[in-house]
Amino acid sequence: MANSSAISNGYINDEITFLAPCPKLCNVPTVIVMVGLPARGKTFIAQKLTRYLNWIGYRTKVFNLGEYRRKIYGATKPPSFYHPGNKEAVASRLKCCALALEDMTVFLKEENGEVAVFDATNTTRARRKMIYDHCDKNRHKVFFIESCLENPEIEMQNITEVKVGCPDYKDMNPDEAIKDFKARIDNYRLAYQPLDTVYDRNLSFIKIMNVGEQYLINKVEGFVQSKTVYYLMNMNIIPRTIYLVRHGETEYNQDNRIGGDPQLSPRGIKFAEKLAKFMDGEKISELKVWTSQLRRTVQTADYITEVVDNVLTEKWKALNEIDAGICDELTYAEIKEKFPEEYKARSENKFFYRYPRGESYEDLVNRLEPVIMELERKHDILVICHQGVMRCLLAYYLDHERTELPFLEVPLHTVFKLSPTAYGCKEDKITFGIDAVSTQHVPLLENRDNSQN
Repeated sequence: MANSSAISNGYINDEITFLAPCPKLCNVPTVIVMVGLPARGKTFIAQKLTRYLNWIGYRTKVFNLGEYRRKIYGATKPPSFYHPGNKEAVASRLKCCALALEDMTVFLKEENGEVAVFDATNTTRARRKMIYDHCDKNRHKVFFIESCLENPEIEMQNITEVKVGCPDYKDMNPDEAIKDFKARIDNYRLAYQPLDTVYDRNLSFIKIMNVGEQYLINKVEGFVQSKTVYYLMNMNIIPRTIYLVRHGETEYNQDNRIGGDPQLSPRGIKFAEKLAKFMDGEKISELKVWTSQLRRTVQTADYITEVVDNVLTEKWKALNEIDAGICDELTYAEIKEKFPEEYKARSENKFFYRYPRGESYEDLVNRLEPVIMELERKHDILVICHQGVMRCLLAYYLDHERTELPFLEVPLHTVFKLSPTAYGCKEDKITFGIDAVSTQHVPLLENRDNSQN
């Protein structure tokens, strides 16, 4: 075993050895470092993982080196800029890396950050060691995610669907953009050193092969790394569409009552019929429809099964509306009259407030985590749910802060069509001209501008 005098700057004799970056303490910031050639889905993974970690309560931020490079040197750079023999360009990219590391450290040390995702190619051992040593110095844990791809069809799909739409090729002819980007990949490949189970045995990492065909996991340490691996092994990076919609309007909606298990109103039935025709027009083979176990979502789905062929339906208890406890089936006026302190408390801290014998939005997020994991596994799917549930799901896909989540506006009779992309999630809203009451509640409290149910 090497003695301490043989260790210098991470080296033991001629081998790079990554020492533990910090003692095993609670609440130690984690840096997740992306690794891989361009067009491997790294930015897509980084963005989705960040949304997930924020959603479950970890303050997380992506630091994308491409953004630093574009800001300092401009978006249009020839493939030669990425050649390992271009010493001037290598120095320029190293400068971007150093600046991003500085900003990342400020986020973790001074802005209450808990997880930073360092999104870049990081294809050489020297670059990864630079990042690791920086984290070691600042007492951050490090976890590497390498995306490997040996399928030329998927690679070409990534190039055409992701990179042609990225800021680097905004004003370039698509054919020229593809040619340019392929040349960039070839230059990166010249210096690429993948993570290795022998050489990098002391690192914590996961290798994702061919968009999830295989996984190789090494030395996972701590809760954040475990949750990251759990998410990555369920994540779907294939393009798809998620349709989110609330049930049709109910009798309770018309009376401004929350919870319960009411039936659809006449307008709710008309919406369900329109929704069925719309989904039929989307031409999705073997459409999957998820509902809660409550009557109003099941009724809405029934109209779809009558119109659309080969529909597969599932009822999820996890998709049931937030449990209002002792306030279930009451109007807001009745809650304010019977339970004024509860009414006031919920308005002042809505995300964490828990109904007596019921749930909070925080509880609801935890309850919905298995739903998110299953949604990640699926292709095109329709979820018919409730206001509170839909707010939580939209917060995940559209990356809303927890403070914003309870106030998201999700009107009845509106379909949210979501298409995850490398740089976020495309959102389209579809309505069918069927009126419904507004369920966006604003309590009348002093010194409060807004607080909705």
